[in-house]
Amino acid sequence: MSFINKGKGKEPSMTPAASATPGASATPGPASAISDALTAEERVYQETIQQLQKTYAKKIKPLEQAYCFEGFHSAPLTAQDIGSKPMVLLLGQYSTGKTTFVEYLLGESYPGAHVGIEPTTDRFVAIMNGPEPKVIPGHAAAVSGELPFSGLTKFGTKFLSRFQVAQLNNPLLSNLTLIDTPGILSGSKQIQRGYDFTSVINWFADRSDLILLLFDSYKLDISDEFKGAIQSLRGHEDKVRIVLNKCNQVNQQQLMRVYGAMMWSLGKVIPTPEVNRVYLGSFWPRYKTPVGTVYEDNAELIASEQRDLLRDLRSIPKNAALRRVNEIVKRARQARVHAHIIGHLRSELPAMFGKDKKAKAMVEDLPAEFRKIQTRYNLPPGDFPNPEAFKNDLEAFKIVDFNKLSLKLIGNADDALSVDFPKLMQKFPTDSRKSADIGLGTFEEEESGSGRSSEKPGQRHLETPIVPYPPPYSAMSAAASSSNGRNPFGEDTDRNPGILRYRALFDEISDPHRKMLAAEGAREVLAQSGLPNERLREVWNIADWDMRGELDQVQFEVAMRLCEHLKNKEAPDAAKQQVFAELGLLNRFNSQ
Repeated sequence: MSFINKGKGKEPSMTPAASATPGASATPGPASAISDALTAEERVYQETIQQLQKTYAKKIKPLEQAYCFEGFHSAPLTAQDIGSKPMVLLLGQYSTGKTTFVEYLLGESYPGAHVGIEPTTDRFVAIMNGPEPKVIPGHAAAVSGELPFSGLTKFGTKFLSRFQVAQLNNPLLSNLTLIDTPGILSGSKQIQRGYDFTSVINWFADRSDLILLLFDSYKLDISDEFKGAIQSLRGHEDKVRIVLNKCNQVNQQQLMRVYGAMMWSLGKVIPTPEVNRVYLGSFWPRYKTPVGTVYEDNAELIASEQRDLLRDLRSIPKNAALRRVNEIVKRARQARVHAHIIGHLRSELPAMFGKDKKAKAMVEDLPAEFRKIQTRYNLPPGDFPNPEAFKNDLEAFKIVDFNKLSLKLIGNADDALSVDFPKLMQKFPTDSRKSADIGLGTFEEEESGSGRSSEKPGQRHLETPIVPYPPPYSAMSAAASSSNGRNPFGEDTDRNPGILRYRALFDEISDPHRKMLAAEGAREVLAQSGLPNERLREVWNIADWDMRGELDQVQFEVAMRLCEHLKNKEAPDAAKQQVFAELGLLNRFNSQ
């Protein structure tokens, strides 16, 4: 069950036909059929997005345009911005594991990804859902009406040359978009980027639902540019999660020292009295063999911390509509205060002579002018911008060119804040009986009415579409998320064919530390199938696709299932396609 439109690679449609609500027409048509197919939560999400788009365009956007809100904050939002999928932004210095973290979540690499100990990701990459793996260059992505990146054009050609959209057909990306960013260097090298890195970070932060700051247990220093990027997130503290990665590469004593040193470094950059929550983890893709020394003394702590972070990620689709409302309300309050500031400065200018002198005096003493506005219009001080930052932005304008305060535009914004948005909040259910793990995680726990086939295993044919589950290597897959809480009466493999049925056997015969099964051990087990050597040779060539000469847990599952199908006299190619489809490995199947 997901709150996002079911269509692959498409944003929720805002056309009148697709946005029709139940009961809007006496004659059932395509719109009512679409609406009937949605769950109650999905309907709430779509209706909320449509109403937000309408309210913003009618009552908030005119206020922003009248008082040049874009010059001080950010450009007006488009329908694609408001209706886009939830977004997760990853930030960190080079080689802290940002791209590897994406692979850990997806269970596979995305097009154009490159991982190394040196600075490898040299551009911003938006990883999105699509029918097939492909890369869309930044200039094309910025002018596409289907993608929410048109606002990036203001950063110019040099930035767009360092931006791209990577698409692949992964079920997790039907619920969110991941933003991979360039590694931040120390020293003066980063100054030569050719675009304002901090402003770009701020643009993505405004539109993100979650921001992950990744640190490396071996790399705790915070460079000047990274410090600027962190400070640019001010106002988005509720979205930020701090992650200390590669924790299994240090022992328990070292981890305690590393944690303390990082908290000390963060205390100098994030000036808040509260202690920030730091998630410990080692986010390594399950299809890759760990490199370096791996310490086991922190395994239980790291596993618990990783589950907490994944729980936050799983809750994103469920809370997407609420967060959209929250972001628009926050922006509306900013626009309202901004309009009062600009209108006040303009109205204080004399009618005839001395305008420049008065304007200069007001700019030099902005805190005093802010206090006047707070008192006159009864506005909360916490809604006002930083006086120094506002002063710097104001230097690009002449106060005499601004519009005077429009009571009509202010009234529309007040009406949105006091009537429209509270009415939207009433649409959301107040009970929390459903699990928070909706849209991303343990799919075997979801309701059977969410689109799964009612066929029994014996009735499934090769041409029958198999409901997409997260790939077995994904951190969100049933294989990963159920490893700590298996059902003592067995897993429901009928409803979720992606569950690893041979997991217990693999755990019994594999290396417990490396989680790998050597060729000799696999030979003994596979030979028990009774298949001839030429068939077993084909099975091994399919399962050992990376040619390591050993099998991991998923590859062993593939081999055992292939043996099942081949014993039933199925053709090897058909058996391979069926097994890869059941396990969510079709991308790997198509690439072989």
